[in-house]
Amino acid sequence: MRAILGPRALNGLLPLLLLAAAGAAGPALAAGPDFQYVGQDDQVHGLTSPKGCVEAEGGGSRAVTNRTRGTATLYREPGCKGAAVAELRPGTVTQVRPYFASARFTVTG
Repeated sequence: MRAILGPRALNGLLPLLLLAAAGAAGPALAAGPDFQYVGQDDQVHGLTSPKGCVEAEGGGSRAVTNRTRGTATLYREPGCKGAAVAELRPGTVTQVRPYFASARFTVTG
């Protein structure tokens, strides 16, 4: 015998299908800032949708998280000048040594 699903049955099935698809896609990213770091003041700082060069004083073995879709390049001097201290690809969580004073973010579409 062949079962025929009517509109009501499909409406009840749709939420289950969506949940299954979401589970198959993997865990959701944690909510919060796209770029997060522990500053020289030992406080947690976060930036949402950063673009270009931004002032950010951190490092010294403190944690940095790059959840942006692009690379974050950390510089020793303000204004994204001087030597690059680190280049963090998307999804990177690491400690940065010795310190950084600014960060440049690639702009992605």
